[in-house]
Amino acid sequence: MSSDGGPTLDRRTFDLLRLVDANEPIGSIRLVELLQQRGYSIKDRTVRLTLSELDEAGLTDKVPGKGRQLTAAGRAELERGDVSGRLAQVRERIATLQSRVSYDPADDAGDLVVAEAVVPDEQFGDALADLRALEAAGMGPVVTAAEPIEGGYRLAFPSSVTLDGSLLVRGIRSELQTAGLVEYNPDAGAVTRYVDAISGEGSTMDVVRLLIEADRTGVDAVVEGETGLLIVDNREFPLTRYDETNGIAHALRETLGGVLSISRPREDGPFPGEAPGWDFASATYAGVGELALSLLAERDRLQGWETLAGLRARSKLAPVETVLEKHAD
Repeated sequence: MSSDGGPTLDRRTFDLLRLVDANEPIGSIRLVELLQQRGYSIKDRTVRLTLSELDEAGLTDKVPGKGRQLTAAGRAELERGDVSGRLAQVRERIATLQSRVSYDPADDAGDLVVAEAVVPDEQFGDALADLRALEAAGMGPVVTAAEPIEGGYRLAFPSSVTLDGSLLVRGIRSELQTAGLVEYNPDAGAVTRYVDAISGEGSTMDVVRLLIEADRTGVDAVVEGETGLLIVDNREFPLTRYDETNGIAHALRETLGGVLSISRPREDGPFPGEAPGWDFASATYAGVGELALSLLAERDRLQGWETLAGLRARSKLAPVETVLEKHAD
């Protein structure tokens, strides 16, 4: 039991409760799929048993023929969830997804981490035009998948976390340090300075949501040719692997787009704080996933989004022009 007499939820159950909240009413089969996308090894029987326990605890109830929804008590429990627990969830999810990345920029193939956006039918054409503008502004290529859903489309884009997974494939362990905002000059094609850096002990995706919801980004300005603010994450990696990491990171930037800045400790940066120790180098990266979510939010296109929506095969993502042609009708 929790200190207020309510049930004590483990991280997986808390995550399940969050998914019910985001997708209610939802059935167990879809919940299994969403949990597995988030790195959980779980079967339908386990989810059904957990839902029964949540029903008994008064946190969920059944909608006949449709699945589960949260009760008022379930919503209150979700809002009470402690911040440290949620950060730990995000750190675990990032680590799990990184370990499952198989994407190799040299072949432009393999599984990568994606962010997802949901846009309504009437905004779909405009959203694709926004992605074209992102590419035209020099932050592409933009590759995406567009899946029709009830009332709209679900779009998927490569997340910045893919970089860390691709490095791990080569045995290069990077350590996420901070996430934050950088000033980006499109004329120079360069990050000029950090405006804000938020340490989440690796929990960068919560920071992405925080910054987007707070309307802190300025991708629209960059698309219009002006200096703007981008969400990035910063990682350190062994200086002894600098050449290899630099090559992989720039190759990934060429195939999956985004904004990249890599610096040795003796260079000027930009760094989110002090320069890294002499044994480490620094890489700041804004993936197309973070850029696209920011731009779509700034232009009021989003019905919802996920910054860590799971893994997709690179072959499932196509150039935005191809997606435009496919859905032209």
